Amino acid sequence: MATTALIVEDEIFVALDLERILTDAGYHVKAIAADRLGAIEAADDCHFALVDVNLRDGPTGPDLAATLARDYGVKVIFVTANPAQIGAAKGALGYIRKPFSEAAILAAAAMASAGTPHGAAANDDLVLLDREISGG
Repeated sequence: MATTALIVEDEIFVALDLERILTDAGYHVKAIAADRLGAIEAADDCHFALVDVNLRDGPTGPDLAATLARDYGVKVIFVTANPAQIGAAKGALGYIRKPFSEAAILAAAAMASAGTPHGAAANDDLVLLDREISGG
Protein backbone atom coordinates (compact mmCIF):
# COMPACT_ATOMS: atom_id res chain seq x y z
CA MET A 1 0.00 0.00 0.00
CA ALA A 2 1.37 3.42 -1.00
CA THR A 3 2.04 6.06 1.61
CA THR A 4 -0.81 8.58 1.60
CA ALA A 5 -0.19 12.32 1.45
CA LEU A 6 -2.37 15.38 1.99
CA ILE A 7 -1.51 18.63 0.23
CA VAL A 8 -2.68 21.80 1.96
CA GLU A 9 -2.03 24.67 -0.45
CA ASP A 10 -4.34 27.44 -1.70
CA GLU A 11 -2.41 28.17 -4.91
CA ILE A 12 -3.74 25.51 -7.29
CA PHE A 13 -0.75 25.44 -9.64
CA VAL A 14 1.62 24.92 -6.68
CA ALA A 15 -0.68 22.21 -5.31
CA LEU A 16 -0.83 20.43 -8.67
CA ASP A 17 2.96 20.55 -8.98
CA LEU A 18 3.30 18.98 -5.52
CA GLU A 19 0.74 16.34 -6.48
CA ARG A 20 2.64 15.49 -9.66
CA ILE A 21 5.95 15.15 -7.81
CA LEU A 22 4.44 12.85 -5.20
CA THR A 23 2.40 10.67 -7.54
CA ASP A 24 5.32 10.26 -9.97
CA ALA A 25 7.36 8.97 -6.99
CA GLY A 26 4.67 6.43 -6.06
CA TYR A 27 2.90 8.26 -3.24
CA HIS A 28 -0.89 8.39 -3.10
CA VAL A 29 -2.33 11.92 -2.72
CA LYS A 30 -5.65 11.67 -0.92
CA ALA A 31 -6.65 15.29 -1.36
CA ILE A 32 -5.66 18.87 -2.03
CA ALA A 33 -7.12 21.27 0.51
CA ALA A 34 -7.01 25.06 0.30
CA ASP A 35 -7.92 25.80 3.92
CA ARG A 36 -8.01 24.40 7.46
CA LEU A 37 -11.49 22.90 7.22
CA GLY A 38 -10.76 21.07 3.96
CA ALA A 39 -7.55 19.67 5.44
CA ILE A 40 -9.29 18.40 8.58
CA GLU A 41 -12.02 16.76 6.48
CA ALA A 42 -9.37 14.89 4.44
CA ALA A 43 -6.92 14.04 7.24
CA ASP A 44 -8.12 10.51 8.04
CA ASP A 45 -5.76 7.81 6.74
CA CYS A 46 -3.05 10.29 5.67
CA HIS A 47 0.52 9.55 6.68
CA PHE A 48 1.96 12.98 6.01
CA ALA A 49 0.92 16.45 4.86
CA LEU A 50 2.68 19.21 2.95
CA VAL A 51 1.21 22.39 4.42
CA ASP A 52 1.56 26.04 3.44
CA VAL A 53 1.52 28.59 6.26
CA ASN A 54 -0.81 31.09 4.57
CA LEU A 55 -3.98 29.43 3.32
CA ARG A 56 -7.26 30.62 1.88
CA ASP A 57 -8.53 31.24 5.43
CA GLY A 58 -5.42 33.14 6.56
CA PRO A 59 -2.17 32.15 8.31
CA THR A 60 -3.73 28.99 9.75
CA GLY A 61 -1.00 26.53 8.74
CA PRO A 62 0.85 26.40 12.09
CA ASP A 63 -2.34 25.75 14.06
CA LEU A 64 -3.43 23.20 11.47
CA ALA A 65 -0.09 21.38 11.79
CA ALA A 66 -0.62 20.95 15.52
CA THR A 67 -4.15 19.62 14.96
CA LEU A 68 -3.09 17.19 12.22
CA ALA A 69 -0.26 15.81 14.35
CA ARG A 70 -2.18 15.62 17.63
CA ASP A 71 -5.59 14.42 16.44
CA TYR A 72 -4.71 12.41 13.31
CA GLY A 73 -1.07 11.34 13.74
CA VAL A 74 -0.14 13.05 10.47
CA LYS A 75 3.50 14.07 9.98
CA VAL A 76 3.66 17.68 8.75
CA ILE A 77 6.22 19.42 6.57
CA PHE A 78 5.60 23.08 5.78
CA VAL A 79 6.11 24.26 2.21
CA THR A 80 6.22 28.03 2.50
CA ALA A 81 7.80 31.24 1.28
CA ASN A 82 7.45 32.59 4.83
CA PRO A 83 9.29 30.27 7.25
CA ALA A 84 9.50 33.06 9.84
CA GLN A 85 5.71 32.77 10.26
CA ILE A 86 5.91 29.13 11.35
CA GLY A 87 6.70 29.96 14.98
CA ALA A 88 6.83 27.01 17.40
CA ALA A 89 4.60 24.91 15.11
CA LYS A 90 4.01 21.97 17.38
CA GLY A 91 3.69 18.79 15.38
CA ALA A 92 5.71 19.84 12.34
CA LEU A 93 8.90 18.02 11.39
CA GLY A 94 10.33 20.91 9.39
CA TYR A 95 9.89 23.05 6.32
CA ILE A 96 10.84 23.58 2.70
CA ARG A 97 11.24 27.08 1.33
CA LYS A 98 9.34 28.15 -1.79
CA PRO A 99 10.27 28.05 -4.54
CA PHE A 100 10.98 24.39 -3.88
CA SER A 101 12.88 21.74 -5.79
CA GLU A 102 11.56 18.30 -6.61
CA ALA A 103 14.46 16.84 -4.61
CA ALA A 104 13.41 18.76 -1.50
CA ILE A 105 9.81 17.53 -1.77
CA LEU A 106 10.93 13.93 -2.23
CA ALA A 107 13.35 14.20 0.72
CA ALA A 108 10.52 15.54 2.89
CA ALA A 109 8.17 12.77 1.78
CA ALA A 110 10.80 10.14 2.55
CA MET A 111 11.46 11.66 5.96
CA ALA A 112 7.78 11.87 6.84
CA SER A 113 7.11 8.35 5.56
CA ALA A 114 9.93 6.95 7.67
CA GLY A 115 8.62 8.91 10.67
CA THR A 116 12.11 10.04 11.55
CA PRO A 117 14.50 12.69 10.20
CA HIS A 118 17.37 10.19 10.19
CA GLY A 119 16.09 8.49 7.02
CA ALA A 120 15.84 11.67 4.98
CA ALA A 121 17.98 12.28 1.95
CA ALA A 122 20.40 15.18 2.30
CA ASN A 123 19.05 18.38 0.81
CA ASP A 124 19.87 21.94 1.80
CA ASP A 125 16.28 23.06 1.06
CA LEU A 126 14.74 20.76 3.66
CA VAL A 127 15.07 22.31 7.12
CA LEU A 128 14.22 20.46 10.31
CA LEU A 129 12.91 22.49 13.18
CA ASP A 130 16.05 23.84 14.87
CA ARG A 131 18.55 22.30 12.43
CA GLU A 132 19.11 21.73 8.74
CA ILE A 133 19.41 18.34 7.14
CA SER A 134 22.74 18.37 5.38
CA GLY A 135 24.94 15.85 3.72
CA GLY A 136 27.69 15.58 6.29
